[in-house]
Amino acid sequence: MSEIYTFIVGILGILAVSGLFVGVTNDAVNFLNSAIGSKAAPMRIILAVASIGIIVGVITSSGMMEVARSGMFNPGLFTFHEVMMLYLGVMFANVILLDLYNSWGLPTSTTVSLIFCLLGSAIAVSIYKISNDPAQGITSLGQYINTSRAMGIVSAILLSVVIAFTCGTIIMYVSRLIFSFRYTALFHRYGSLWCGASLTAIIYFAIFKGLESILDGHAFIEWIDTHLLLAIFICWIVCSLVLFFIQQLKINILRITILSGTFALALAFAGNDLVNFIGVPVAGFDAYSIAHHTGDAGMLMEPLNENVPTNFLILLAAGAMMILTLWTSKKAMHVTETELSLSAQGDEGQERYGSSLFSRTIVRAALNINTGVERVIPPRVRKAISRRFEYEDVEHSGAPYDMIRATVNLTTSALLIAMATSLKLPLSTTYVCFMVAMGSSLADRAWGRESAVYRISGVMTVIAGWFITALGGFFIALVVGFALIYGGTPVFIIITILCGWMLIHSNFLKKDKTNAAERQQIKTNEDIIADLRDEVCSTMESATKIYDRTLIAVFKENRKVLRDMVKESNDLFYRSRERKYSLLPTLKKLQGEDVNTAHYYVQVVDYLNEMTKALMHITRPAFEHIDNNHEGMSMDQTRDLMSINDDVESIYRRINQMLREGDFSEIETVLTMRDQLFESIADAIKSELTRINEAKSNTKASMLYLTILTETKNMVLQSRNLLKSQQYFLKHLSGPAAKTWIK
Repeated sequence: MSEIYTFIVGILGILAVSGLFVGVTNDAVNFLNSAIGSKAAPMRIILAVASIGIIVGVITSSGMMEVARSGMFNPGLFTFHEVMMLYLGVMFANVILLDLYNSWGLPTSTTVSLIFCLLGSAIAVSIYKISNDPAQGITSLGQYINTSRAMGIVSAILLSVVIAFTCGTIIMYVSRLIFSFRYTALFHRYGSLWCGASLTAIIYFAIFKGLESILDGHAFIEWIDTHLLLAIFICWIVCSLVLFFIQQLKINILRITILSGTFALALAFAGNDLVNFIGVPVAGFDAYSIAHHTGDAGMLMEPLNENVPTNFLILLAAGAMMILTLWTSKKAMHVTETELSLSAQGDEGQERYGSSLFSRTIVRAALNINTGVERVIPPRVRKAISRRFEYEDVEHSGAPYDMIRATVNLTTSALLIAMATSLKLPLSTTYVCFMVAMGSSLADRAWGRESAVYRISGVMTVIAGWFITALGGFFIALVVGFALIYGGTPVFIIITILCGWMLIHSNFLKKDKTNAAERQQIKTNEDIIADLRDEVCSTMESATKIYDRTLIAVFKENRKVLRDMVKESNDLFYRSRERKYSLLPTLKKLQGEDVNTAHYYVQVVDYLNEMTKALMHITRPAFEHIDNNHEGMSMDQTRDLMSINDDVESIYRRINQMLREGDFSEIETVLTMRDQLFESIADAIKSELTRINEAKSNTKASMLYLTILTETKNMVLQSRNLLKSQQYFLKHLSGPAAKTWIK
């Protein structure tokens, strides 16, 4: 048997580790989001609880991997070589697909990606077999492939979206009506009963989903199945009593319930879903062991139809890798941020997703329905209900949402998944957890009129991504499978190198772009001032460089430089716009300052945004003009713009110096220079109009010339206003900060 198969097994092992890393990164949101979103405990405690759940799940797992071995295809009809190519195609496609989703910050299902990658690769290898056998046709494909499981996954998406969203909305609405946001007093009386019901659902989930494999057939489980309602009632009473006594010790039982739910979801994930990541490589190793024992690479892989438990040490190593990923992966937190941003209470800050026609239509329809409902419900009842939903942060944690909602999310998810498991319904853990969170945030009025269209767009983006996961996984695996089975060893080496480069580039070489949320995580007023000053200075310096290089590139008709300047000016504008739309959280942090300070801060941010917008309106038309191969500037136009450029550079040099040093003594000089520049711009415009009347100027070049002059005037005007507002902002700071930042 060729040594290439030994190398393939090694590659499968490496891909197993990589697949485990990117897969866990994506699925971590299932059991971490509620605890993180409510700040039920410090991050290290949340991760520790999840880690314990993973360990218990791994220890109690059956380790059956029938999905990877024979779930999507009949291995008895494939040779060892074909099976190895099939598994390689699956792993390459699966790792690439999940890594892309993690980079985009979108949650998806690893089970969906695995099954459809298996389907795509299996079809590729099946077509290869059929094409080499004249006795078979395309109708023979059904002998090789099992498509029923794939159809079950599609139905799981639809079921999860409808059922989970509806249940999350209803249960959250009722819970908030009972407790409101000011839940402290009422919860002290009846909280143990409510948390007891939640804990009962979580325990039921842990038994029937997380520990199903080892408890199946046990007398205790059979008794519960026979007396289910009685068992649930007894469990509720016991949990309520235990939590009542714990509550008397001044311990927050909501935290216990949330951490218990986190533990149960992590346990179920490790016990049932973890094998998805290592199933294909382990099945490949089993196939290699069978073929190596016989020495026949052409043997059929009928032994893979047998369900053999995975080696316990392999499962333990996979669990350890999962725990390591939880503690170290930045991408896991990036995926978590997606769900938290769509479910956070309040409308402050910039939304991660834009508006769409579909989301606007839904919001408009919801408002019309709400208007109709309000006509039916008496005003007194409406006011009473509205008071229950008036937001107040009684926990004073600054969390995206409170622990009542976190408990609802975990309880509803656990209950739905456990019930679906017992009824053999194909619900997806990822989809249920996400849609329950979206339903509860809707019921909790987290989607106000200021944010509803953006958040609906975000939810639809994620749901569309689930279907794209299936299609993308299928087609990627199909293409890779064809390439491997027809291309042989050379193609295998090329794809291995390409896949390895993608993973290394994504996880180690790709620079982290600090997003707006991270930049806004400022703790003190001093940090706010320092951050604003640095951004104003760096933006002004960048604008000076971009403006100068743009004009020179226009003179030289350098398309490449202009394209770079468009990109840089766009980045500059979008960064300033992000700050503008994140004003409210920053203004709230300007504690201890007077109203004037906040007023001038708003002005600085607004002028900064307008200045970068004017710069962008110079670079874009300049690039489009040269990109369309229009005639360049005339000698007169070039001479005028070079003079204007020199004046702008002189003004910006003084502005940058004053901003850096905090010395605004020459601000009147800048005002004088600005007025002189405006006179020069007016003279240049008059000269150009004269040239147009005398037909001495090209139409396209004249339009670009006038656009540059007009936007230059706007840019310098906004820059001067920015300088003045920055001076006033620093002057109105109270305490020692004023002396620190201004001379």
